[in-house]
Amino acid sequence: MSPLMQATELLVREAALLDNREWDQWLALLAPDIEYWVPTWKSEDEPTADPKRELSLIYYASRAGLEDRVWRVKSGRAVSSMVLPRTQHAITNVRILSAQEGSMSVASNWTTHQFLPKDRSVEVLFGRYEHVLRRDDDGWLIARRKTLLLNDYLPARLDFYSL
Repeated sequence: MSPLMQATELLVREAALLDNREWDQWLALLAPDIEYWVPTWKSEDEPTADPKRELSLIYYASRAGLEDRVWRVKSGRAVSSMVLPRTQHAITNVRILSAQEGSMSVASNWTTHQFLPKDRSVEVLFGRYEHVLRRDDDGWLIARRKTLLLNDYLPARLDFYSL
């Protein structure tokens, strides 16, 4: 299978796991040292560039933070996620930016439709992904995920399962 097909397969699998709320399997796709980042916007045209020095919508420096967040959502201890939205992710325009032995940088576009049962409303989120994928003994892992949310004026909460 070509590197582009492998990258596309991983991103589509990640989206399906989020939509199906198979969060433990989703976490298994993430490298322990993953950087998971959703920058905010400095201006209408410029997102923040450094998650350690500038504001972010979401930032986790490792999988441990995401594991804790998943646990809180699954356990019902995340009040903001008491009634979870039903989501459908679509991944498009996957392209490899760079590749070397055992790693590749991949860009893609994404859209998430989500139905909020509590409000009986539908939201559409969309943006661009930048993934760094790293190969280990079991296959490809996500070592970095930057999610640029293009419509960031949201009437509702934002969480990992929506992006």
